[in-house]
Amino acid sequence: MPFLKTLNPGYRVLLHKLVVRRATSCIALAALAATLSGCQGIVSSTKASQVRIIDASPDAPGLDIYQNNAAVAYNLGFGTITSYVPIDPGPYITTANAAGTKQVLSSSKATFTASSQYTVLIGNVSASLQQLTLKDQSQPAPSGQIALRFIDQATRISAVDVYLVPAGSKLTDVTPVTTGLVFNTNTGYLNIPAGTYTLVMVPNGTVPTSTTIATYTGAQVTYTQGSATTIILIDQQLVTTPGLQVLSATDFLSPTATN
Repeated sequence: MPFLKTLNPGYRVLLHKLVVRRATSCIALAALAATLSGCQGIVSSTKASQVRIIDASPDAPGLDIYQNNAAVAYNLGFGTITSYVPIDPGPYITTANAAGTKQVLSSSKATFTASSQYTVLIGNVSASLQQLTLKDQSQPAPSGQIALRFIDQATRISAVDVYLVPAGSKLTDVTPVTTGLVFNTNTGYLNIPAGTYTLVMVPNGTVPTSTTIATYTGAQVTYTQGSATTIILIDQQLVTTPGLQVLSATDFLSPTATN
């Protein structure tokens, strides 16, 4: 630096030390920034688990749900399906307490892995409340198909056969997609051609005729190609005659899928 020659020798030494010190600090800060950037990359590379809660117990009180003492939902009622909640991957104890109390009505242990979706299904009558942890499909069904999973949580209905009746068809025209579905049965995901269907259930072993009275007949539903859906059989809360109804929970829906 030519201008240094015009300065007093003492000042030249002092100024030189300040320049060196400033340069050293900048290098250290740059190194620290690079290190922090690398750490941030490591942290963000770990993807969360996704967990939802479904209350299928016909007579349990409102439920407060906790995972490792962290609240997930309050005063959950019969037939409620929560949205997926992101949590850190790892082992968890999920507890269902009577709403507003610390009274534990059921609990379960499960390990949730990164980038996976789960359902904690709370079912059975309140005196025997239980939890099932299910891994949900988070990938599309094969091309041109849908994935349907049937889970029976109806405590008051005998075994049923399940039909999907295509639009424009009759019950007598089709074969069941699954038979002998009883309480606590989980069919797993069944790949079925995409389309519009009416869900019909009849007592197990019934050969449908034009006069068959179904245990359950749903509305016509169009299932999107590639989608994955969980259908849960639950009790219908009637005072006299037990009935059957269903919950439908979307597990996967491709944003680019078409019917």
